[in-house]
Amino acid sequence: MKIWVDADACPGVVKDIIVSAAIRRTTEAVFVANKPLSLPNSPYLSFIQVNKELDAADLYIKEHAKKFDLVITQDILLAHLLVPAGAVVIDPRGKKYTEDNIGEVVSTRNLMQGLRDSGEITGGSKQYGDREKRAFAASFDQELTRLLRIGAS
Repeated sequence: MKIWVDADACPGVVKDIIVSAAIRRTTEAVFVANKPLSLPNSPYLSFIQVNKELDAADLYIKEHAKKFDLVITQDILLAHLLVPAGAVVIDPRGKKYTEDNIGEVVSTRNLMQGLRDSGEITGGSKQYGDREKRAFAASFDQELTRLLRIGAS
């Protein structure tokens, strides 16, 4: 099992949590982005730089992530493609996407996008703080532990 990180818009604290866990748990983590990213030197960490085309990192992850891989992304449409394929997907705020919730999440995303496009709603997502960091760390650790157990059995 691998950890895949959609690193284009991944908060630095999330990257740090993933790096520490990958090294500590001797699990491969692959960071994918369209701009250079520095990572500590470790056999468990790798970086794939994709071209600057829209969604290039998402497409790379979609093509390479497998069942029981753990994917970190805030891209709901990427999650929508990966969840049915058996990948475990969580966002940087700790929300896990599942077969049960991904349809509703996509619908909500589309509604909000329509409202933003029409000017009825302005602004982006809430600021990322300690609460979000803790929620991500807890969800990430729980899913990583579960997937590593599955791989060991």
